[in-house]
Amino acid sequence: MDDRAPIRVLFPYAGSDAVGGSHVSSLTLAANLDWRRVTPVILVHGEPGEVGRSVRAAGLDHLRLERTGVLAARYRGPDSKAGLPLYLARTVPALARVLRRERIDIVHTNDGGMHATWALPTRLAGARLVWHHRQSPEARGVNLVAPFLADRILSVSHFARPSRPLRDVSSRFEVVRSPFRMSAVPPDRASAAAALRAEIGACPDAILLGYVGSLIGRKRPDHFVRVVAAVRDAAGGRAVHGLVFGKEEVAGAGIEAACRDLARSLGIAGCVHMMGHRSPVEPLIAGIDVLAITALDEPFGRTLIEAMHVGTPVVATRHGGNPEAIVCGETGFLVDPWRAADFAAPILRLLDEPNLRKGVCAAARRYAATLTVEAHVARVTEIYRELVAADARPVRRRPFAAWRLAPGQVHADKEKVR
Repeated sequence: MDDRAPIRVLFPYAGSDAVGGSHVSSLTLAANLDWRRVTPVILVHGEPGEVGRSVRAAGLDHLRLERTGVLAARYRGPDSKAGLPLYLARTVPALARVLRRERIDIVHTNDGGMHATWALPTRLAGARLVWHHRQSPEARGVNLVAPFLADRILSVSHFARPSRPLRDVSSRFEVVRSPFRMSAVPPDRASAAAALRAEIGACPDAILLGYVGSLIGRKRPDHFVRVVAAVRDAAGGRAVHGLVFGKEEVAGAGIEAACRDLARSLGIAGCVHMMGHRSPVEPLIAGIDVLAITALDEPFGRTLIEAMHVGTPVVATRHGGNPEAIVCGETGFLVDPWRAADFAAPILRLLDEPNLRKGVCAAARRYAATLTVEAHVARVTEIYRELVAADARPVRRRPFAAWRLAPGQVHADKEKVR
C-alpha cells in the first residue's frame, strides 16, 4: 500500500421515506470499499427518514445538509425544492463549499435529482463526477447534462446507454452491473410461503404471484393486477393471489387506490393484496411461487436478480434491460410487455412442470452468482483511481488530525453541515 491519502468520494442522497434499488446498490458499494484507499462520505439532504436508516443499516454514518434546496426533489416536500434562479444563486455555491471543505475528490451520484443537483457544483469545486445512470436511455439529464459535466457515466445495462447525447460519450460510458450479496443460506421457501398464505388467508395450495417494487407508473402495478386476473382465468379453478410489495414514491399519488379499483372491476378484489413496503425482501420473494415483472424501461432490476438467488422463477416483460438478465426459457421467461394474458402460459408451465422449474431456477442462480459485490467494488474502485490519476492536481497527504482507518473500521463523521 502506498502513502497516498485515501480518495474521498461523496455519495449524496435526498432524505426521504422511499428507498429504492439505487440506494441499496450504492450503499452496498460504499460499505464495501477498502476505506484505506477510498473513503466514502455519505451526505443526506434534509430529514434522513428511511434513507438515513438505510445508511446506518449499511454500517455508515452521514453528514446532514439542511436549508439547501435540491433540483427534482420527487421524494420531498415543495419547501426543499429549488427553482433554477435560487439553485444557481444559493445552492450551487453552498454545495461547492461543502465539497472543498470536505476535501472531496469524486462525487458519485445515483439518481436523477442528485445528478441534477450536484453536477455543476462538482465541476466548480474542481472534483470529478461519476454519474451512475439507472434510468431510461431517453432521460434528459444523461443526454443533455452528463455529456458536458460527467467525467464517467456508469450504467447498470446496455439498454440504459444514453440514446441521444449532445456530445459523444463513448469514451466515458461503461456498464457496471449492480452488486448483490445474498444470504449464504437462502430462506426456507416452504416456511416463507406458509407464512404469506397465513397472512393473507389463502388456502395451502393457492398460487402466489409477486410484485416487488415501488408503486410508480413505469413499473406498472396495474398491469400486475391484470396479470393476476389472466392467470386466475387460465388456472382451471385454482386459487390465485397477487401480492404487491411496495409503496408509492410520492405520497397520495393514487396508484395504490387505482390498483384496488382495477381489482374490483376485474372481480378479483379478494385476490390482490397490497402488502406495503417490507424489509428484508428475501423471505418475501422466497415465499411467492413466481415473480412477475411488469415494468417498462427497467434498466436492470434488483428484484429480478434477488429472485434468482432464492430460487423463485421470474417472468418478465421483454423490455428494457430484462433481456440482458434473462435468457428466455433458460433463466426465466420473457413475454410481450403489452399483453397481460401472455404471462399466464409461462407462469403455469413453471408451476406444473417441476423439471422445467428446477432447471430454470438452477440456471438463474448460477447467473445471479456472477453479480458479486467484490466484482462491482473492484471495477468502481479502479474507475476512481483512474479519475484521480488523470487529475493534474498534486496528491494530497492526510492531515495530522484526520481519522485513522483500520481494516473494517466504520467511518464516523458526525459534523452537521449547515
